Amino acid sequence: MKRSLASTALALVLGFSALPLAAKTTTATSWDYLQPDREQVIASLNVVELLRRHHYNKPPLNDERSTQIYDNYLKSLDPSRSYFTAADIAEFNQWRTKFDDLLKSGDLEPGFTIYRRHLTRMEERLNYALAELGKGVDKIDFSIDEKLQVDREKAPWAKDRAELDELWRKRVKDEVLRLKIAGKETKDIQELLTKRYKNQLARLKQTRGEDVFQAYINAFATTYDPHTTYLSPDNAENFDINMSLSLEGIGAVLQSDNEHVKVVRLVPAGPAEKSKQIAPADRIVGVAQGSDEMVDVIGWRLDEVVKLIRGPKGSTVRLEVIPASNPPSDQTSKVVTITREAVKLEEQAAKKKVLELKHEGRDYKLGVIELPAFYLDFKAFRAGDPNYKSTTRDVKRLLDELQAEKVDGVVIDLRNNGGGSLQEATELTSLFIEQGPTVLVRNADGRVDVLADENKGVYYSGPLAVLVNRLSASASEIFAGAMQDYHRALILGGQTFGKGTVQTIQPLNHGELKLTLAKFYRVSGQSTQHQGVIPDITYPDVMDTKDIGESALPAALPWDSIRPAITPELDPIKPFLTELKTRHDLRTAKDPDFVFTRDRLTLAKKLMAETTVSLNEQTRRARQAEVEAKQLALENSRRQAKGEELLKELTKEDEDALPVADEKSTPEDDAYLAESGRILLDYLGLNPSLALH
Repeated sequence: MKRSLASTALALVLGFSALPLAAKTTTATSWDYLQPDREQVIASLNVVELLRRHHYNKPPLNDERSTQIYDNYLKSLDPSRSYFTAADIAEFNQWRTKFDDLLKSGDLEPGFTIYRRHLTRMEERLNYALAELGKGVDKIDFSIDEKLQVDREKAPWAKDRAELDELWRKRVKDEVLRLKIAGKETKDIQELLTKRYKNQLARLKQTRGEDVFQAYINAFATTYDPHTTYLSPDNAENFDINMSLSLEGIGAVLQSDNEHVKVVRLVPAGPAEKSKQIAPADRIVGVAQGSDEMVDVIGWRLDEVVKLIRGPKGSTVRLEVIPASNPPSDQTSKVVTITREAVKLEEQAAKKKVLELKHEGRDYKLGVIELPAFYLDFKAFRAGDPNYKSTTRDVKRLLDELQAEKVDGVVIDLRNNGGGSLQEATELTSLFIEQGPTVLVRNADGRVDVLADENKGVYYSGPLAVLVNRLSASASEIFAGAMQDYHRALILGGQTFGKGTVQTIQPLNHGELKLTLAKFYRVSGQSTQHQGVIPDITYPDVMDTKDIGESALPAALPWDSIRPAITPELDPIKPFLTELKTRHDLRTAKDPDFVFTRDRLTLAKKLMAETTVSLNEQTRRARQAEVEAKQLALENSRRQAKGEELLKELTKEDEDALPVADEKSTPEDDAYLAESGRILLDYLGLNPSLALH
């Protein structure tokens, strides 16, 4: 059984309650009960053999990979280098080049030893933090000029416990200051942080041998690529439930990000996406059921947060979210209320609208087909239902309707389309080309399978543009790549996600292994992996692509190319691209939404590059006020240019707003969609071989 997945994160579609908390303890815990068992040893040997035989790359398990496993394991356990000391690392270094041999022999003890030490150090740090809080939050002096290094990924390991104490003193001070600036009262800060650290201590006591095994084996598996992962028996069961969509949820994909849980992507037409209040790279710091008290989830494991968020259809969940747009020093959060529900197929279905533009003195109509996903009702299809729903059938119907309205061209909007059915990506491609290959799949043994459009004839031969962004992935990239390779459409927008690999689920004696066994290639021979599809004309990103996309994932397989499946033909678009880009640049240089997007991203990147924060309250407040003033100035500059009312202050909703249309807007209000229409009309005017209606 094969399942193609766009992310290693857990897709949130369901729910249970939180795990019970253990009683508080400040005495040192013995973690000796955490030992590998026979089932885990056998499973580890099976994983080694499966990766050796069936992974796409089949890289050797040698000393070089051992070093990668070691570094990966340390990074997964202590990404901010805030727990282990230099002495711990010196002790662990004896295994740096031995994990290959250890794994081949089924010896899991060093992996467990490192994890047990990690738990000891975590317990020490949490007890230290509680002791600092015990001195009284009101006693902390915020008038001292000192700084905390917040980006510690490459920081040296602390030389001793005293250095860790100093780091954690500042960490506690920083957390207090963040909450204070966010408007929390001293008493509430004391209570919140004390409860947070006690909860984290209690969760340490619940650590099972399976947690250790999963962390260790995944440190090994993910050195091959980020989508090759081990699923414990519990997580394998959750994965199967998620894939069957048997229960409802919020429609988001999450992953761990240090002590936080981060949103990776939103399921099209899902509850989270429809809320318009959650975006990729946002961090979830609290979860509440309905009107219940908000549960602080900082420091929780991903699977525990998943259990809190999942729940039955019709129930509500409240999420406390720190927007991705916040700078490192700003932990101001917002609360989003979401009603859990199933993602209905009809809500993901293709939709049409008409974009009306005045261009060079003439009025034009362009058809827009919005495609949130590549869907196919497999059940109805297999049952022989003549009215089964599919992407291609729906798009054909919409094309008929648009042509009846005498549109001058069509824009296929694939923004935020995370993919779906590979069959539908091929079928949709067939509507726009005469005949031929649509996508290539290269297997681990080097064999290349060619999926092709076998039917002659073009269903729609008119002018075409495809609009994509960073969250257009998988099947979206296959379709957009084919349209570009056949020179059938202008590709506009942002560089796509870059997910160009295929995974399979292999059952083990204990859990399951999801491993990468194939790679997608465009008909030009170029991989969609890592690089994605590069548009003919690029728009400014609405988010920092450094944190989103395949290239943001560690150990992602590289871009490469194989022999093309088609003979390159004369590109009818290329001669006009320079002029098209020139006209686009002239238009968007003063377009309020394009200017705003560029300037906001520039500011965000500058803020995210800051590696330290001040622990002086006056300095910190002044810096936050400065940032808020810049954000307000950007928003009001956009509003002034569009003739809208200026704001006196920004709300979180204003800060997170993107230059796209909402449900009350017209297609012309969507800056990126309207510009795509203008570029297509420019092309129609420049290319004499394309006749206008």
